[in-house]
Amino acid sequence: MKKFWLLFIIFFLIISTSIIKNSTKKIEDETFFVEENLRVLNLNYNDVLLEHNYLSSSERLLEYQSLYFDNELNQKNIKEIKMLIKKDNKILIKDLEITK
Repeated sequence: MKKFWLLFIIFFLIISTSIIKNSTKKIEDETFFVEENLRVLNLNYNDVLLEHNYLSSSERLLEYQSLYFDNELNQKNIKEIKMLIKKDNKILIKDLEITK
């Protein structure tokens, strides 16, 4: 009877170790996958942030206007901007609504 219980305990420990090891491996794989995705997203975020900071400064925009557009860009009053809305194959023109 003692041998039976000893074998049972050993078998139980082997099975539980196997289950724990497999679940740990799955968790490690998921963690690796998430970390890799996060690394790629951080790289993209840093690139986009750099581009945004570089391009969105007013000095830069004015510089690009003078370099690439000459006199093609004109300043417009925001009240002159209209919205085109397509509804039921009809085009409606509405004033632009600006909300805070």
